[in-house]
Amino acid sequence: MTETGVNLRPGRVGLLAGLGVALGIVIILLGMERPPICPCGTVRLWQGVVESSENSQQISDWYSFSHMIHGFLFYGVAHLAWRKAGLRAVSPQWALACAVLLEGAWEILENSPIIIDRYRAVTVSFGYSGDSVLNSFADMGFMALGFVFASRAPALATVAIAIVFELFTLFMIRDNLTLNVLMLVSPVEAVRQWQSGH
Repeated sequence: MTETGVNLRPGRVGLLAGLGVALGIVIILLGMERPPICPCGTVRLWQGVVESSENSQQISDWYSFSHMIHGFLFYGVAHLAWRKAGLRAVSPQWALACAVLLEGAWEILENSPIIIDRYRAVTVSFGYSGDSVLNSFADMGFMALGFVFASRAPALATVAIAIVFELFTLFMIRDNLTLNVLMLVSPVEAVRQWQSGH
């Protein structure tokens, strides 16, 4: 942010570094034998049915909003790190690549048997089988989009949009980033019953 002397807006080098990290994550996911695209054999831009075998398999879905919020949050963390934690010796151009690395690490963990089983056991994602590589790559892209947006927009606007995204997805699918984290870390049976429509 220019007002603090730290500009985390990624230039060409930062964008290329972020893309390089994302491609590295894709190679790891393929090595984990994740399906490259939806096992249904179809590639769609949007999959709007949460309780569907194509959820988390296509380019975007309701959880794409959460990945954009990841980008907002990672930008906030990067801003604090470069401004307050003395990372000025490291070029801010690497901030986006670091964010992609964090998001990619989550994609790897999310597609591990322990997290897949956890989602099935404690959330409404009963039939969850992990993401396609295409979906994971798109998730990293949505996170990067959120990061770039946060690097250019006023902080208040970013916070307001995050709240709108959370309320919108809560209204549309009874789920959002906040509930997803809650149910993964410390499940509440009443919330799960409400999410499943009971």
